[in-house]
Parts: sequence; structure tokens; C-alpha cells
Amino acid sequence: MAVTRWIVINVPSWLLLAGLVVGITGGTATVQAFVRHRVPRLKRGEQNEIAQFLFPVIAVVYGFLIGFIVLALWGQVNTADQTTRTEGAMATQLARGREVFGKAESARIGQSLLAYGRAATAEWPSAAEGDATPEAENALNRLHSTYASIRPRNDTQRAFLAGSLTSLKELGVARTQRLLEARTNIGPPLSLWLAVLLTSGLVLAFSATFGSEQALIHYGMVAAVSVLVATNLFLVTELSYAFLGEFATSPEPLRAAVEALSPPR
Repeated sequence: MAVTRWIVINVPSWLLLAGLVVGITGGTATVQAFVRHRVPRLKRGEQNEIAQFLFPVIAVVYGFLIGFIVLALWGQVNTADQTTRTEGAMATQLARGREVFGKAESARIGQSLLAYGRAATAEWPSAAEGDATPEAENALNRLHSTYASIRPRNDTQRAFLAGSLTSLKELGVARTQRLLEARTNIGPPLSLWLAVLLTSGLVLAFSATFGSEQALIHYGMVAAVSVLVATNLFLVTELSYAFLGEFATSPEPLRAAVEALSPPR
């Protein structure tokens, strides 16, 4: 959804959590006060027997739904993180094996790897939404050309060149996977959001209409349920996009490769 995507990009996570807690808790408390005022007989708890039967059913379904969604979204974040780590690890592996080709070729490989690492890191804000930049694409093409121009002079160099080409292939595959994951990661569909909101609303409605003569205890119970619902909505929102927001994967593995290749200061 475009709205949740905008929220994840532009609203700090702490502010989103605080806003959800305050908004949902305040809204539910307002509904609760209205219900207690307009329907005084609910305070006597005559409906509690029915509520005690239905509420656990709704709570179990709600907990299973939210748990399933959060687990699936967290799996997407872990997959994206693993893809980025693979890309960074392959770049670092290529950097470590370049010395066997001699000083001149080693320097060329190092320059090409460093150029790609810097371009891929600079590309991250665009790549997080699935858009590649020409600079990163050209840097990767130059890296391929650099390895294609190497002419091994002994068996050791041949073996290292074969291993380097395999690592370079894995780096390219990881980059493609990362871009595709970012491009196709559009978050939960509208129907799933409606299911989450509907079940959240049912949980809050049952807690607000539960009968209790002691208002303080009743408001405290509703506030606790409201905080729980707000936290679940926060998690679903923040985990919806594996490459966006504060919970998303980061370009740190690429930065680590750049640091390994950069000359000491």
C-alpha cells in the first residue's frame, strides 16, 4: 500500500509507535466512555458470559494471524539481509584473492572492485526501491571486463582466476536478486491489511464492551489491549518493506567491502 510505504520512509519508527499507541488507546477509551455512558446496563456484566466465550476465540485467531504475518515479513527481511551479505562477501573474497595475479593486475582489480563497491553503496537509496543506477551497472561491467582481460601465467593463477570468476558470478546474481526483491516487495496486499484491521477492531470492541462496575479496572484492561494492538500494527507496518525503514536490511556489507579495499589513511 502506498500509504504504509510513505509512512515507513518518512515517519521515524519511535514516532509511529507512539502515535499508534496514543491514537488507538485514546480512540478506544473514547468509545469505551461513550458506551458506558449511553448503555449503563453493560456495567453490570450481564453480557460477560457470552463475551468470555467469544473473546478467547477472537483473540486466538487474531494472535495466529498477526504472528503468521510478522513471521513471514521478518523472513523477507532476513532473506534480503542474506542477499546483501552475500554480495558484500563475494566482493571481499575477490579483494583478498587479487594479489596472486601480480601488482599491476592486482591494482586494476582493486580499483574496479572499489569503484563497484562505492557505486553500489551510493545507489542504495534508489536500489532499495528496485531502481538500479547507470553508475553501478557500468562499474559492474568494468569489473567483468577487468577479469576477462586477465591472462593467467601459471596453474596457481588459473585456479585463482576460476575461483574469482565464480565469486564474481555469485556477486552479480546476489545484486540481481537484491534489486528484484526490492522491486517486488510491495508489502501485504490490501485484503490482508483489511483482515488485520478487522480482527484488531474486533479485539478492541470486545474489550471495550466487557462489563465491569469498576471503571478504573475496565479502562486499564482496555488500555492494555490497545497497546498490544498498536504494537502489532507497528510491527506489521515497519516489517512490510525489507529494504525500507529502520528495521530493513542495510548496505553495511557493501560498506565493509569498500573499507577493506580503500587505502589506509
